[in-house]
Amino acid sequence: MLYTVFLSSVAAIGGFLFGYDSAVINGAVAALQGAFHSSATASGFSVASMLLGCAVGAFFAGNLADRLGRKPVMLLTAVLFLVSALGSGLAAGVWEFIVYRLIGGLAVGAASVIAPTYISEIAPEKIRGRLASLQQLAIVIGILSAFLVNYVIAGAAGGSSMPFLLGLAAWKWMFWSEAVPSLLFLGFILLIPESPRYLMVAKREPEARKILARLLAPDVLDSTITQIRESVMQERKPRYRDIFVGGRILPVVWVGISLSVFQQFVGINVVFYYGSVLWQTAGFGESKALLINVLSGTVNIVSTLVAISLVDRIGRKPLLLAGSAGMAITLGMLTVLFTLSKGADGVIAMSSTQAVLALVAAHLYIFCFGVSWGPVVWVLLGEMFNNRIRGAAISTAASAQWVANFAITMTFPIILTAFGLFAAYGLYTLFAVLSFFFVAMFVKETKGKRLEEME
Repeated sequence: MLYTVFLSSVAAIGGFLFGYDSAVINGAVAALQGAFHSSATASGFSVASMLLGCAVGAFFAGNLADRLGRKPVMLLTAVLFLVSALGSGLAAGVWEFIVYRLIGGLAVGAASVIAPTYISEIAPEKIRGRLASLQQLAIVIGILSAFLVNYVIAGAAGGSSMPFLLGLAAWKWMFWSEAVPSLLFLGFILLIPESPRYLMVAKREPEARKILARLLAPDVLDSTITQIRESVMQERKPRYRDIFVGGRILPVVWVGISLSVFQQFVGINVVFYYGSVLWQTAGFGESKALLINVLSGTVNIVSTLVAISLVDRIGRKPLLLAGSAGMAITLGMLTVLFTLSKGADGVIAMSSTQAVLALVAAHLYIFCFGVSWGPVVWVLLGEMFNNRIRGAAISTAASAQWVANFAITMTFPIILTAFGLFAAYGLYTLFAVLSFFFVAMFVKETKGKRLEEME
């Protein structure tokens, strides 16, 4: 049990870096625009560019992991995280910065596929949901850590664009801080074994048995190995065309893609990428906006811990349904508040009461997401596909998630400028409502099932 938790925790460090790398730019958006003298469009693309790398990294990671193994791909992602962290802070211009953010995106996209895959393949089915939720817990801890580091660095320097250590701008140190967890990830990966299910596919059964003997109870070891052997004997080498039948994508893969898209279209990453901009638009100062980010990250962690305690008890589908309902209500409240506080010139002018209500509604929304769609989608993607298509299916679904993330991230500043916050949050409310009906109609429960049982 402890060994399984250790292996899952190491894999989840990739999730921590996923969250950290995604959120660290939050506190540096305004400083980057000033440092590179870039337009609002170029600045917005510098934020969203990472997500294009994420889509590419996610799309190819599963297939690469099926060919080379889970561990080598995790090692590669650790190196890419390190290169991105160092390069982003060293960049002298906006396009050089974008290149390093794209490299970071490749790492984030790969980590979004490999971590849940590895965890699902080493975890016993009775605790697989909780261990797979470690990925989301690590992501939200990474987000909060980035918010805290940004807040401390900006506070010590007097602003994200002000000089900090060695006379270098504070925003550079925000990115360089990611080098520390990147090195830790690199070191810990060297200590963990390859996925036993991958070893079985690679016809290295003695190695797989040795690892499974440390992960499973003796009375289920032989039966589990037999089930895996029978499953992989029926398989061909994993190929992307395996997710197609008669020229059409398999329905279960469409479900995975749709889950990924809905997870982004409810707008959660607007809060984490543009949090400081959002709250400054709502009338808060820079320091208070950065502090609100810390509060948002804390709520995200608490809600994820609640999800971990519930996902194997009440199941995946009930959590998704409850989360969709809660997000629809809280996003609807935000839409109404931003509409009521919209001035004649489009500027948000909130009263103190409206500001408090907006903060409460926003953090209830984050809680509803964190207890449901945040971790549960990753749990489902790691376990809803059978062994034959898992690598290709997860990569496809995760890649779709990053494309959706890119779309939301790029369109938010456009909608904000053209229509205001109320329009953006009205759109996210609509998708939260639609997500409820999608889950009710198409998502099947996977609680307690072995991976070899998936259709």
